[in-house]
This record gives sequence, C-alpha cells and structure tokens, in this order.
Amino acid sequence: MLTKELLKQVKQIEIRTRGIVNEVFSGEYHSVFKGRGMEFSEVREYMVGDDVRSIDWNVSARFGHPFIKIFEEERELTVMLLVDLSGSLVFGSVDKTKQQIAAELSAILALSALKNNDKVGLILFTDQIEKFIPPKKGKSHSLRIIREVLSFEPQGNRTNLRSALEYFNHTIKKKAIVFLISDFFDIGYEKILRIVGKKHDLIGIVLSDPREKEIISQGLIKFRDAETGEIRYVDTGSKDFQITFRETQSRFNNYRRQLFLTSRLDSINIQTGGSYIKPLVDFFKMREKRW
Repeated sequence: MLTKELLKQVKQIEIRTRGIVNEVFSGEYHSVFKGRGMEFSEVREYMVGDDVRSIDWNVSARFGHPFIKIFEEERELTVMLLVDLSGSLVFGSVDKTKQQIAAELSAILALSALKNNDKVGLILFTDQIEKFIPPKKGKSHSLRIIREVLSFEPQGNRTNLRSALEYFNHTIKKKAIVFLISDFFDIGYEKILRIVGKKHDLIGIVLSDPREKEIISQGLIKFRDAETGEIRYVDTGSKDFQITFRETQSRFNNYRRQLFLTSRLDSINIQTGGSYIKPLVDFFKMREKRW
C-alpha cells in the first residue's frame, strides 16, 4: 500500500524535477544521446540545393524527373538506471541523504527519457539484485521508478557493483544508455565495468557527502558501519585517525577515478550538500562539445 506521505514525496520530486527537465535540460538530452542511426522515411521530388547523393534513381526513372530519399534519425533509446541502495546510501550530513539525491537524479533522467519518447528501466541493487523493472515508456512508468528508488526497502546492506553490472549485462542485450548511481564504496568491478562500457554508453554518477571527506574533531564518538553493522568508538581528535580516514577515502576516490579514466568512461560527481544541477549541466555541455 502506498502511504499518503510517500505519494506526496513522489509528487513533490516529480514537480520539482519536471521543472528542471523543462527549463534546464530541454534539448541537451536529445542532442547528447543520439539515436541508433538513420532510417528511411519517404521520397519526395528533388529541389534545388538537395544533396544529389540522395537521389533515388529507380523512382526518378519511373516518373521521368528526380526524386530524393529522406532519412530520419531512429530516435528511440533505452535508458537504464542502476541504483545502489546499500546501507551507505542512507547517510547524509546536510539536508538530504545520498538515497534521496539518487531518487531525484533518477527522476530527472526518467522524465528526460519520457520527454524524448525513450524507454527507461531500473535495477536496484545492494550486494544482491533487489529489483528489476524492464524498460518501458509512459508517465506512470516513470513515476513508478521514482517511487521505487525513494521507498524500496532492500534485503541487503553491502555493495557489490560487479554483480549489478553482470546482471545488467546478461539482462539487457540491446545497446542502452546506462547511469550507474552509487557512492562506489567497492572494489573488484574493473573487468565487468569495461565490458559494459564497450557495449553500452555507461556513465557513473558518484554520490558523496562532505563528512565522507573530512570528520570534524569532536572527541570520542560512537560510529556504526551502515553496511556491516559494526560499532566502534573512535577518538576523532586523534591525529592518526584523521590521517587514516583521509587516506582511506582518497584511496577509494583515486581507484574509482583512475578506473573510469583508463576505461574511457564518463563520470559525474555530486555532493549531498550542493546542487546537482551544475554537475549535470557541465556533463551535458562536455558531451555536446565532444559530438
């Protein structure tokens, strides 16, 4: 049963992100993500200035004057959202958790696909595949995706990017645009990332929180690992702790950054404390220049 509160949240996200899609990303999505190719549409009479290479000689011979072939871009695309719902995504030290940001990003991408008449599907994962929604069109389908990302209660807590990418690779055969939304607190997914990246247009959306880069010194604090449940008391004022914490976070970030660079894949970095609009706009501009 959908609670009134959940329906309200979904509607609020839909209204807010629909405005962003209409005002900020109108046209960018269409120009950046190309269709599968050109398909024949019709023939029409030759007009001065038309490309002579497009002349249909068979039709022209039949009617005694030149006709040209008209081709249109085969627009329909498949967009897949792979969304991490592991325990670390419920963290947020500012006004929103990483999971809430993931829901809003999923809404923007799903509504952009809807606006361009593309199919969109969803894979929710932790250390297991939690839910698969096949790609479809339509507003009700897009709203379902927003609802699932926002409210789904996963069975697992840990992260396994490798198994999520392997499942996607076995399930979706046709080339797709793939947004992998996660905080990427994992290792061991290099090979399958490259395999998926060669077949599909794979983009990593990296979610982070300011407190994952630096913890303010506040003395002895009780910490609970959201993925393992382990509880530990830590002296945040300890110099050794501060150094180890920064080095660990830096190692994860460098590992992921270098992996995407060497695999020639794009990534977008988004923090819970800031606006996600600028990073998305910058990404679209970068991709547009590349085309």
